[in-house]
Amino acid sequence: MIPHLTVSGLYQYPIKSCRGITLTEAALTPYGLEHDRHWMVVDARGRFLTQRRFPRMALIRAAPGAEELTIEAPDMPILSLPMAGEGELAVRVWGFEGVARDAGAEAARWFSDFLGVECRLAAATPALHRRVDEHYGEGEVMFADGFPCLLIGQASLDLLNHKLPEPISMDRFRPNIVVSGSEPHAEDGWRRIRIGEVVFRVVKPCSRCTVPLVDQTTGERGEEPTPTLARYRTGDDGEIYFGQNLIHESSEGVLRLGDPVTVLE
Repeated sequence: MIPHLTVSGLYQYPIKSCRGITLTEAALTPYGLEHDRHWMVVDARGRFLTQRRFPRMALIRAAPGAEELTIEAPDMPILSLPMAGEGELAVRVWGFEGVARDAGAEAARWFSDFLGVECRLAAATPALHRRVDEHYGEGEVMFADGFPCLLIGQASLDLLNHKLPEPISMDRFRPNIVVSGSEPHAEDGWRRIRIGEVVFRVVKPCSRCTVPLVDQTTGERGEEPTPTLARYRTGDDGEIYFGQNLIHESSEGVLRLGDPVTVLE
């Protein structure tokens, strides 16, 4: 019997490594979901900051609007910023160096106070021209680690939770798209899929860092799930894999909860 696959989760992360937003529908742009990883916190040298070093970033909530980005965090004033940013700011993401827009001095003070380190908020623009790894295809991203979208099967998390002492939520793995109805890790064997009317290529398994150790509701780092995952999801290269990176074939489209998912290859 052919499984009935559907989209059961859609997530957007306006600021890289900060808390995600649950969506009922999401517009696609050439770079991935609209506003996804459109902003990024950088240190005084322009290098990106993440929950790997600052787990408190999980407590920062950002909501993009028509004209303003609204940012909140515990015991901090609400911050409202223009969507576009101000002057130029040199930034670094992994091996990439480019120029983004600076969100300004007020944002710099807010993030520096909350994280306890000198930092600024950068906004991406199409002029960033940050390309995906050419070994896996063509396309550009804003401040995502490497690819426009990340997909995880709900059954893959269910299997992991069956092995864990205490279950964890999907937000630990920061996917954009969650699919229900498949077998655990069936996504590992997919090469091309259609979600609604949008076709994606499944290009690379996602290697996991220490971020899944961070509880996204408390900003505290725990001991699981990495040790448990390592026992059955470690590749020949020693990396731990969970989820699949996607590149969409069309530059536009809309994804919705409940959309059918068809495995084309």
